[in-house]
Amino acid sequence: MIGGLLCAVAACGTETSGSPEAQSAPGRHRGSWQEPASYTYTLRSSEGERSLLGTFRISVRDGTVVKAVGLDDTGRRTVESTPEAVPTLGGLLAEVEQARRDEAHTAEATYAADGHPVRIVLDWEENAVDDEARYAITAYDPADDRRARDRTDPRPGT
Repeated sequence: MIGGLLCAVAACGTETSGSPEAQSAPGRHRGSWQEPASYTYTLRSSEGERSLLGTFRISVRDGTVVKAVGLDDTGRRTVESTPEAVPTLGGLLAEVEQARRDEAHTAEATYAADGHPVRIVLDWEENAVDDEARYAITAYDPADDRRARDRTDPRPGT
């Protein structure tokens, strides 16, 4: 009885948590989402022994990370020591695709209703220790084209 209850609770997972991203997550299909040129998002990177660990607020402009702020001690250390390790969402999705090509034990992504990733889980070897990567993507905010242009184009009204 208790074992069955634990299995039922475990099956619920975190996809039904109170976050808007999880509530809108339809599943594991990317759909037609195209990475915008400019956006911000929060990344929580955990698991494994890698250079990219911690929580970050990331700003992307023209497809490149232009600002990364560590939101916890680990994130701040990562930004100070290896700022180039902080990825765009496209970079994270490329990591998933590479793991699939390499036939990793686990290469899963969960997507929001608009198609952007909200959760990525990677595990290259089933029985290896510390080769996992887990990413949670929240507070995704795509910049509309007009706002992005207004910040970068000195000509008024363009």
